[in-house]
Amino acid sequence: MNDDQLLRYSRHILLPQIGIEGQDAIVNARVLVVGAGGLGSPAAMYLAAAGVGTLVLADGDTVDLTNLQRQILHSQEGVGRLKVESGRDTLARLNPEVKVVPLACRLEGEALEEEVGLADVVLDCSDNFVTRHAINRACVARGKPLVSGAAIRFDGQVSVFDLRQAESPCYHCLFPEGEDVEEIRCAVMGVFAPLTGIVGAVQAAEALKLLADCGEPLVGRLLLLDALAMDWRTIRLGRDPSCQVCAQR
Repeated sequence: MNDDQLLRYSRHILLPQIGIEGQDAIVNARVLVVGAGGLGSPAAMYLAAAGVGTLVLADGDTVDLTNLQRQILHSQEGVGRLKVESGRDTLARLNPEVKVVPLACRLEGEALEEEVGLADVVLDCSDNFVTRHAINRACVARGKPLVSGAAIRFDGQVSVFDLRQAESPCYHCLFPEGEDVEEIRCAVMGVFAPLTGIVGAVQAAEALKLLADCGEPLVGRLLLLDALAMDWRTIRLGRDPSCQVCAQR
């Protein structure tokens, strides 16, 4: 790191759990953020502010007026623009040192596998189970840690799935694909604006801990938030020995 970087990231460097080595790992990292909406907005902003060297932002959607209530990566001027382009400009103003790679598409198939393979950490900030399961399969196949978040109404959840650790389940262990799981969308049920900020910030925190190799990530634990009561709970998760996705790894 140069002198400007040492000054910019000095408050991280002062933390003995991160220090020079941890911050250097963050600066040289590549992180994939799937979704530039309510969760991806705060997650990407904190990752950029913390100095992640390369941020890959994937989202095929455009900014809508209804997004602005919670998607803080975007502004009134961005309505109608691609979210990844609006997000790239916001992150450039926040920290011009960060290289932002905008992918204006829904990542799937070989393209998803390739991007996951290039990343050090993957953040699932999407809003549907099809995408979540596809990301999980790619992370399991490529052996990459996955930070998963969700937020709807007043309820949020975060977990880390990292099969580099023997005890870690994958997302499929928790929510098996193909089961009758109700898909709930913000457009129908609503979402409390600060909730997405809280959950997205926790996702960023978990990603930075993984990059800097510090603390205890949320592996094998599901963090639940009831924002209406401001009540946090933690549920222990076990690996499913018969999981169709991760059992054979």
